[in-house]
Amino acid sequence: MVQSLPYGPAAHDPAPLDPRTAPVPRYGDASLADLLPAVAAGQGVPGLSSGLELEPADRVCVFLVDGMGWELLAAHPGEAPFLASLLAGSRGGTGRPLTAGFPSTTATSLASVGTGQVPGAHGLPGYTVLDPATGELMNQLRWQPWTDPYQWQPYPTVFRLADAAGVATCQVTAPHFEHTPLTRIALSGGSFLGRLSAEDRMDLAAERLGSAGRTLVYTYYAELDGSGHRHGVDSDAWRGQLMYVDRLAQRLAEQLPPRSVLYVTADHGMVDVPRDPDARYDFDHDWELRAGVARLGGEGRARHLYAVPGAAGDVHAVWREVLADRAWVATRDEAIELGWFGPEVDDRVRGRIGDVVAAMSDTAAVVATEAEPNESELIGMHGSMTPAEQLVPLLEVRT
Repeated sequence: MVQSLPYGPAAHDPAPLDPRTAPVPRYGDASLADLLPAVAAGQGVPGLSSGLELEPADRVCVFLVDGMGWELLAAHPGEAPFLASLLAGSRGGTGRPLTAGFPSTTATSLASVGTGQVPGAHGLPGYTVLDPATGELMNQLRWQPWTDPYQWQPYPTVFRLADAAGVATCQVTAPHFEHTPLTRIALSGGSFLGRLSAEDRMDLAAERLGSAGRTLVYTYYAELDGSGHRHGVDSDAWRGQLMYVDRLAQRLAEQLPPRSVLYVTADHGMVDVPRDPDARYDFDHDWELRAGVARLGGEGRARHLYAVPGAAGDVHAVWREVLADRAWVATRDEAIELGWFGPEVDDRVRGRIGDVVAAMSDTAAVVATEAEPNESELIGMHGSMTPAEQLVPLLEVRT
């Protein structure tokens, strides 16, 4: 009689997913990192290029809506009739989306948008990642614990390059973002104009767009994402927020000055994770998932696992077996070789990536109810490479 291993799969258990089957972002021609280099190159900013083909314009406004994924928008034409009417012309008239990049999370995506660099270069490869210099987890959205922003992310933003090339550049967003480290290393350059009211931000963005012959304006709306996290994307609260976003986008589009283009995009989509033990693997109460893991990074849909010395191979094997067909699980070297974080990863960034990386493939998540009580309570989540999280629109209005 053969005795089975304690965590070995039974005969009927699904086989682990092959990480080579994960839908890698379209770095180089259709990712968020390609957007501003294409825009600025079309405005004559030197040293920038992109495989993303966009018709040049003198005046460009990028309106980024946090959490407005392509699939979510396409599924709600009644709530967002104006934005839905633009879907057929997305991504330069192709009718296709962009990809966010991996992980599909706000800090990573905003850094890709603002710097034009992939996650493996700008170095914000997750919600929380290991700081090799301290051995502690670094929250890259809240920037805790503190580390020098310009050492963490040394590349200049596209906004700074555009401003230096004579393009009138500004960011119009909520006032509290002005001095955050993420703004400084991802979105700074030109003027910062803070306005509390979203309507005021739309009006001011349109005004600034017409303030010079060549302009680049960035504006942002966060509350759709927050509503999805708290209430889920299958909620009246989320749908109400989408209706409001639709009105904001139309308000801005109707005020565009001549020779302008408005691009409406997003940093990621979202999925609802059922409040069901079968869909929420609790790391803090699962001895198999905890075994050999010194630090649990990332977020519920995209985990970085930092192993105790010598245990990385065992951690990889166990997570593959436990999560099976619910996640793509790769070693650090595999994830880098497969291009999850971009075609190349800078040396300074390698140690921030987990010894093992797990990207969820369905609507499950790996939560940590004791270490991450607030995040573990969220309904809407994102981070992985599924189309619902990864695909984002690039809607266009021209004058």
